[in-house]
Amino acid sequence: MTQEINQNFPISYQAIDEETRNSGFTMASDVLTCSLLRTLAQSKPKGKFLEMGTGTGLSTAWILDGMDSDSSLISVDNDSKFLAIAEKYLGKDPRLHLVCGDGGEWIEANKTQKFDYIFADTWHGKYLMLDEAIEMLNVGGFYIIDDMLPQANWYEGHDKKVAKLIEDLEKRNDLTITKQAWATGTIIGVKK
Repeated sequence: MTQEINQNFPISYQAIDEETRNSGFTMASDVLTCSLLRTLAQSKPKGKFLEMGTGTGLSTAWILDGMDSDSSLISVDNDSKFLAIAEKYLGKDPRLHLVCGDGGEWIEANKTQKFDYIFADTWHGKYLMLDEAIEMLNVGGFYIIDDMLPQANWYEGHDKKVAKLIEDLEKRNDLTITKQAWATGTIIGVKK
């Protein structure tokens, strides 16, 4: 049974997962969220994808696994130590462009770009610069966030930031959102 399940994982996932555990990185996306990311990616042929918060590349591997050969993914992270793991296992994929830099500076410098899919898995594009990130979405594009349910690694007071973000998303008239009390708590928005 395990082999059948593992066959559904991206080729590089197990190696990235093992190196992630050894690196001390504690903010990796869970497998259920990653599977959803891949499924949603398959709905955007020839799509332009953005991931804010590469980490070690676990979710990146799943997004790439769902993308077709004519799609492209820009993935941004500010920690070169963890980004090096993504580069090691995923860097040869011509559809992927990894960026090491500050997410806010990257958004500011690239705010005229448009994307069909944004996975905001870090502060910028989620808790900071939300308006700018959503402005970067094409009509019909996905805006995806996770970790909206309580997590063990939340610091004191983070629950208030999450509640405020959810409230802000619910008030927007440029997104249709679905909140899922599943996995780590996922919200999917579609740009109107």
